Amino acid sequence: MVERYTLPEMGSIWSEENKYRIWLDIEILATEAQSILGLVPKSDVDTIKEKANFDVKRILEIEETTKHDVIAFLTNVEEYVGAPSRHIHLGMTSSDVLDTCLSVQIKQAGKLLMDDMVKLSEVLAKKAQEYKYTVCVGRSHGIHAEAMTFGLKFALWYDECIRNIKRLESALEDCRVGMISGAVGTYEHLSPFVEEFVCEKLGLKPVNSSTQVISRDNHAYLLTVIGIIGSMLEKIGIEIRHLQRTEVREAEEYFSKGQKGSSAMPHKRNPIASENISGQARLLRSNAIAAIENNALWHERDISHSSVERVIFPDSTISLNYILNRTIKVLDNLVVYPERMIENLNLTFGLIHSQKVLLELAKRGLQRQEAYVMVQRNAMRTWDEKKPFIESLCEDNELLKFISKDELNDLFSYKKVFESVDVIFKKCGLN
Repeated sequence: MVERYTLPEMGSIWSEENKYRIWLDIEILATEAQSILGLVPKSDVDTIKEKANFDVKRILEIEETTKHDVIAFLTNVEEYVGAPSRHIHLGMTSSDVLDTCLSVQIKQAGKLLMDDMVKLSEVLAKKAQEYKYTVCVGRSHGIHAEAMTFGLKFALWYDECIRNIKRLESALEDCRVGMISGAVGTYEHLSPFVEEFVCEKLGLKPVNSSTQVISRDNHAYLLTVIGIIGSMLEKIGIEIRHLQRTEVREAEEYFSKGQKGSSAMPHKRNPIASENISGQARLLRSNAIAAIENNALWHERDISHSSVERVIFPDSTISLNYILNRTIKVLDNLVVYPERMIENLNLTFGLIHSQKVLLELAKRGLQRQEAYVMVQRNAMRTWDEKKPFIESLCEDNELLKFISKDELNDLFSYKKVFESVDVIFKKCGLN
């Protein structure tokens, strides 16, 4: 991921320095386990612990010759350790180190993502309560439908965020597995105890079964969940982008002092953060597809997945970390215009109450289609004449045979909307 979208803490997890440090931890732990089994002298393990180190530039220099990153790493470590280095990597294959390291990096990255998701849920809960009874118009197909409250938008996102926290927890747990089983995963040249020991020390679980690599279905699940989380953030971003449109302007991103919206038009205040969130979400979905395709490898393994994962895991976790933090900031500083929401509610002269009138007429004995025609003709009159809907209804003598003017006025209140908000909030765990 380009530096522009990389937050330092997440970026450091995918650095070469951190990767090689984890590799070294794995190799040292494996020699400790072998020592416990009596296969490596304790004095040699002590020497390895004391002297083992690496130099990133030197590893890359060696790799120019070996064309193999793990061998280059081991060669560099040998330069520090000396003779006892013969015990390092005993019975292991490269993927034991690579796959177990990836699981550790996923665990590290996952903690940051979980923290971000919890922060997002807290902001959404706060905003839901803040705008719980702020009336606005609900839209379907982009057209005014019926009244709702602005807080309900946040309640919906909060509920989805909680589901995604559970999904992310599940996916991260599935990826919390390590493997030290040797070529094609048979433990022919080392004891399963080595795997158990290394995994326990690293906070991982031994994988139940592997080939020469850990199966990639768990990795695909995680990247798919990350893609789904991205789609939730995009949903939020798209809503803000629509609400910030000039002709709507019910809410907008905070525009800081000194910020510029356009190189040509000084008046512009654009929803650039939300647009960025939408764009990054597309990358997350495309990476999920690549992760799914990585699951099908030849026989006990090939390395067609390797080059893909060097890109998609850093990029997806870095990108999600970035847009989660950007979404939190956008929502926390969101500028909301309740007065404009009322203005927009009244744009259709009260037509958003049409279903209430329809249902009330049906309750009073009219056939639904008969009631529909009666309400629709008054609605069309309001559209054509720009006349308040309530006036059109009160001038319809046929309709007034079934419902009084005072009763019609009562139907145009928002009391029922507020009652339903309480129910929805309770279901979402927001009360």
